[in-house]
Amino acid sequence: MSVKRSSFIAPHLLQRRAPRHEESDLQIACVRWFRLQYPQYAKLLFAVPNGDNRNLREAARMKAEGVTAGVFDKILLIPRNGYGALCLEAKTPRGRISASQKEWQQIAEKAGNKCVVYRSFEEFRAIIQEYLK
Repeated sequence: MSVKRSSFIAPHLLQRRAPRHEESDLQIACVRWFRLQYPQYAKLLFAVPNGDNRNLREAARMKAEGVTAGVFDKILLIPRNGYGALCLEAKTPRGRISASQKEWQQIAEKAGNKCVVYRSFEEFRAIIQEYLK
């Protein structure tokens, strides 16, 4: 008698769900690739710790230190092609940038930086390669 393996799994666990940290996993893969591909620039691509949930005291302290709503996830601090820096925001395929991110993007671009939203590793790689050539 053969028993299907899936019969041991509850039906609700068989539904395909998006990974909980899909955006974070994308960022991790992109940073790993970048640091292997461009070791000379490894420390010039960095994260901006803006999006975490914090208690009120810590959030107030960070705001006083200069944390700014809307700042993109990653900044590549290398001037190229007339831009001062490359600012990168990771989003899932269905993710959208917030109003504060749109506002920050406009300010950063007016200041001479390039701002790009990417949704996949391949897109990130192409953006980096184009920017650094």
